[in-house]
Amino acid sequence: MKDKTETMTFKSEDIRRDNIKHIVRLVDNALKERGYNSVNQLAGYLISNDPAYISSHNNARSVIQSVERYEIIEEMVRSYLESIK
Repeated sequence: MKDKTETMTFKSEDIRRDNIKHIVRLVDNALKERGYNSVNQLAGYLISNDPAYISSHNNARSVIQSVERYEIIEEMVRSYLESIK
C-alpha cells in the first residue's frame, strides 16, 4: 500500500498525449453524430489545415484547433506503430 502522503508525479508528456487522444475521440464522436465519415474528415483536416472539414457540432472544430496538427499526427503515428508491434 502506498503512503498517502507520498507526492505523485505526472509526466507532462503523458498528460499531453492523453489530452490529444481525448480531443480526437470527442471530434470523432461529434463527426459520427452528424453522419460524417470521421476518418475522411480528420484526414482532410490534418492534410489541409482547413477547419471546415470538422463540424462545429459539440464544439468539435474549436476543440481540435486547441492543439497543433503536428501533435495530433505524431500521436496517431505513435499509436499506430505501437499497435502493430
